[in-house]
Amino acid sequence: MDFLPEDILKLLLSILAGGLIGAEREYRDKAAGFRTIIFICVGATLFTIFSLRLGGEREPARIASNIVSGVGFLGAGAILFSSGRVIGLTTASTIWLAAALGIGIGGGYYFTSGIALVAALAVLWVFPVFENWINKVHDTHTYEVVCTPGQDKLQEIEKIFLESGLHVRRNKRLKSESGTISIWYAQGKPGKHEQLVETLIAHPDVKEFRT
Repeated sequence: MDFLPEDILKLLLSILAGGLIGAEREYRDKAAGFRTIIFICVGATLFTIFSLRLGGEREPARIASNIVSGVGFLGAGAILFSSGRVIGLTTASTIWLAAALGIGIGGGYYFTSGIALVAALAVLWVFPVFENWINKVHDTHTYEVVCTPGQDKLQEIEKIFLESGLHVRRNKRLKSESGTISIWYAQGKPGKHEQLVETLIAHPDVKEFRT
């Protein structure tokens, strides 16, 4: 199997594509960083080149087709469940995309891969600005409030949440030795959350709370 000059171009382009995406992940201190994304992209390119050569005319993509399923294991390793939230989905998606770019470059689809790379960089660098803006306008917090036992006390706590200007989605009630625990899920602007925290701190019937 001969090594063609175009193969060198493909490897260099895959290093560039993986490096640009990996630099963003490294900058944000994610699990899959600069070198990892480069290796994924270059590896997918090599597999595609070998697949096109070894597969022949009947099965030109028999090796490259397994990249799609194989890279899923790498992506799954980047997904974690922490503090009630699933994290690492963007990094896992980036791994998947880097492999797709590697396949595209290895197959000679330079223009399509280039457009996809530009779009991916725009999503990774520009879209977080809009995401932060949305989070500021529509922030979600979970409040666990321990108050003095009594139905009237619970109604008073409920009134505080309803008058806070936040959208309360649902709440749970539990009983403990220290008092009645109510769990609230509230959405709204950060300023409203701060006012609610101050109100809970100053309220005499609130024994403790966590958010």
